[in-house]
Amino acid sequence: MKVSTMRQADCLVGVPICFALTVLRKFRDFLQLQKVQPVNIRRILFVKLAEQGATVLAYEALRRAIEMVGRQNIYFLVFEQNRFILELMDVVPEQNAITIRTDGAGTLLTSAIRALRRLWKLRIDAAVDFEFFARSSAILTYLSGAKVRVGFHSFAQEGPYRGDLMTHRLSYNPHIHTSQTFRVMVEALNASAENLPALNIDLPPAQSSTPAFTPSSEELEEFKAIIQTQACTANYSPLILLNPNASDLLALRRWPADRYVELAQRLIEASPNVHVAFTGPPEEAGNADKLVRAVGSERCFSMTGKTTLRQLTTLYCLSDLLVTNDSGPAHFATLTPIQVITLFGPETPKLFGANSPRTYIIWKNIPCSPCVNAYNNRWSACNNNVCMQRISVDEVFELSCRLCNLRKPS
Repeated sequence: MKVSTMRQADCLVGVPICFALTVLRKFRDFLQLQKVQPVNIRRILFVKLAEQGATVLAYEALRRAIEMVGRQNIYFLVFEQNRFILELMDVVPEQNAITIRTDGAGTLLTSAIRALRRLWKLRIDAAVDFEFFARSSAILTYLSGAKVRVGFHSFAQEGPYRGDLMTHRLSYNPHIHTSQTFRVMVEALNASAENLPALNIDLPPAQSSTPAFTPSSEELEEFKAIIQTQACTANYSPLILLNPNASDLLALRRWPADRYVELAQRLIEASPNVHVAFTGPPEEAGNADKLVRAVGSERCFSMTGKTTLRQLTTLYCLSDLLVTNDSGPAHFATLTPIQVITLFGPETPKLFGANSPRTYIIWKNIPCSPCVNAYNNRWSACNNNVCMQRISVDEVFELSCRLCNLRKPS
């Protein structure tokens, strides 16, 4: 199911469901006619269905939750296709990742019901909604059966309506890094619901560490052979990866394709040994092949659609540099030794940039940028991403040469 379709369903179907469940919740609270007793939190569920690049930014928050209840008592609800990042991070036990399939509306519904049934059997004590203002995640968080539910609430109508389904309602702060936001949400589990959204704690530092992905020696050797086949040589180093795709979630994040072509050509001209590979998901394979043909060099090839997501991360371990739009790979790559240049435009690196010493960010910070955020459900009226177009090939090329110690042509 396309991301755009799920977004429409989140609004058209999610709003009335959130309203109905809010009425149900208010009615149940009225019938109790007494103050809810404190809950002894033993099992914590995190809900982060999509955009698993952001899950990397939740690493310190998940570690904090592990300190509270133990690793075996941390659970994660995620779309099936995004489960891989949990496996790479190895912070949540494999059997504690609860997945929902999205290949069709019927499958989505039955899979969600199956996931909820498992959560009811687990008797989850607390649930943290990492999706900010999505209605689907708020619904699942409420239906999980958790007595303590942490999530953002539209106190002053600053965010999209999603009912009143959280027990611990927080106000979204657009001035702190997303990794800090995730940590605050975990700390809110220990706060009194009556005092929220005021949270009298020190602001946690922005995340500065991520787990290290280390492929096995067998994986490395196997994938080296795959690269050699695609590159038509065993001498493909230094290898620079270009990721021109930003998925259909937010097309505004894309740097113009012709600039990736020019960048590849100039990098190849800068050194007789450089090889350039385009990466991306299977649905981008056709476009990647066109880019390779446009570059017109035997030292440029495509790995798009030729790897699993784990193999893609292994590819990062065997490469020198990744140039990418602001998307999941920019965060996945921080689990590996590769250097990363991330091109930002409609979103801000102040909130979503990776705090890795190997990450270098280019952002023009023009007056209309960022134009998408949690409040507007990541929708923008813009149809001309000048914020990305202002990033020149020259500055990306210069930075790439410096990071890879390339010899520039005279």
